[in-house]
Amino acid sequence: MSILLQHSNNYLLHTNHIQSKMSVAASISSIATVRFPNCRRHCFRASPSLSLRIMAQFSSSAASTPPSRSEAAAVEPKKPPKLPWLIVGLGNPGKKYSSTRHNVGFEMVDAIAEAEGIALSSVSFKALVGKGFIGDAPVIFAKPQTYMNKSGESVGAIVSYYKIPLQQVLVIFDDLDLPFTKLRLLPKGGHGGQNGMRSIIDHFKGSRDFPRLRIGIGRPPGKMDPANFVLRPFTKQEREELDFTLQHGIDAVRILLLEGFNKAATFVNTAKPLEQCS
Repeated sequence: MSILLQHSNNYLLHTNHIQSKMSVAASISSIATVRFPNCRRHCFRASPSLSLRIMAQFSSSAASTPPSRSEAAAVEPKKPPKLPWLIVGLGNPGKKYSSTRHNVGFEMVDAIAEAEGIALSSVSFKALVGKGFIGDAPVIFAKPQTYMNKSGESVGAIVSYYKIPLQQVLVIFDDLDLPFTKLRLLPKGGHGGQNGMRSIIDHFKGSRDFPRLRIGIGRPPGKMDPANFVLRPFTKQEREELDFTLQHGIDAVRILLLEGFNKAATFVNTAKPLEQCS
């Protein structure tokens, strides 16, 4: 009988890969029906004490074995989805204002969206809207159709609906106080006399803590009224220079969303002038 017990123990020692009590019980059951040719009886029944010792051995082994990657992943809590960035370009709707200085915010948003393969094909919240991703960052593009001085009505509604933190609202607009085609990325600030930005700040309950990308359009020549100047179209040479600036803005926004504000600000604010890059 001791020989039979030894055979049984040797067999069980080779089943250490079994990791559950049910599997162990099944193994014990299979041993109980093994035929031994030299035994008068055709089967061997393991004693209750032996079964308990085997169960204890496998329970201890299973407890000391760390969970596999798949098991660990199954118990890990799911991360909440990322909140989108809202990238807003300011301008005025209609052909009358197309390709004018006051609409460079629209042009920049169009350039970024096109580069990323995102179409601004839907109308909601009083804006032309497009949704997609830049890298793994979800993004919403918006071009308010309210006219410049009521831009906040559209932007405020989008931010409220999607619960977007102000730190992820990038507003792109024209700036008379910057040299033509000069870009400036700032983490916050005032409206600088720009009526669209004034409206947005009002709808943010006075908060100015949101990033903005300013595009320089230069000062009006002579004594020209700034209101007339911002509605002037670009010359052929100005258009070529602006196209270079738009490409620079595309790169800046990618860095902002994927690598953070500081790297994007360094890239934009320390950029070489156009004449040094040609």
